[in-house]
Amino acid sequence: VAYLVVFHILFVLFVWTYWKSVFTLPIQPGKKFHMSYADQERYENEERPEVQRQILAEIARKLPVYTRTGNGGIRFCDRCQLIKPDRCHHCSVCAMCVLKMDHHCPWVNNCIGFSNYKFFLLFLAYSLLYCLYIAATVFKYFIKYWTVSHEIRFLFHLLVFAIDFFFSPLKLSLFAEAFSAPVFQNGPDKNGFNLGFVKNLQQVFGEEKKLWLLPIASSQGDGHFFPMRALSEARNPLLTNEEQWEEDGIDEEP
Repeated sequence: VAYLVVFHILFVLFVWTYWKSVFTLPIQPGKKFHMSYADQERYENEERPEVQRQILAEIARKLPVYTRTGNGGIRFCDRCQLIKPDRCHHCSVCAMCVLKMDHHCPWVNNCIGFSNYKFFLLFLAYSLLYCLYIAATVFKYFIKYWTVSHEIRFLFHLLVFAIDFFFSPLKLSLFAEAFSAPVFQNGPDKNGFNLGFVKNLQQVFGEEKKLWLLPIASSQGDGHFFPMRALSEARNPLLTNEEQWEEDGIDEEP
């Protein structure tokens, strides 16, 4: 009875997190990051690249964007016509810019970003637990494989399948956020958004630990701005820009 209870609990959590990963739509940047018609016309009519960069810098001056392109310019999506927020990338499959985009996952046929990042990590975690539980409970039958019936042989194949399936989500969980280092005004810094293990977890799962293991939205922030190591230093210039952004009312919900 206990075996069946645990089995069904893990199965429900596995299916629930998978469902949330699949059907939680990715979030696009808010309207404040989109170019106005006048700015768009001015940008497209300008043929000089250096002037185009100046136009983008002027538009982004009041936005909380601190990452840059490889040559130090403002990150701009010419397909969506918007200034990219930090950690935002354009998904060619979804044909849209996605907040905190990690990758487009063929397993769930969805873009993994700010809206479903927690659900995807929980899906990987419960997949691992589910496969481990199956493998552990049928392992004793593996020993009897060479001596008994076809039923035992079926359980052996189930064990092999569980172990094989176990390594796929494990690899995904290890390399889920292995993207190129973000570039800041002072150059690339792969740990620019790294706040430490505990605070990184809180960014994704929230401060309420009782909600960590449930596929309920509890991530911190709105996906447009992310704390950086530099912001923990007293009166960092970036913090001043963030306060100005809030004063101008650009932190409204999209």
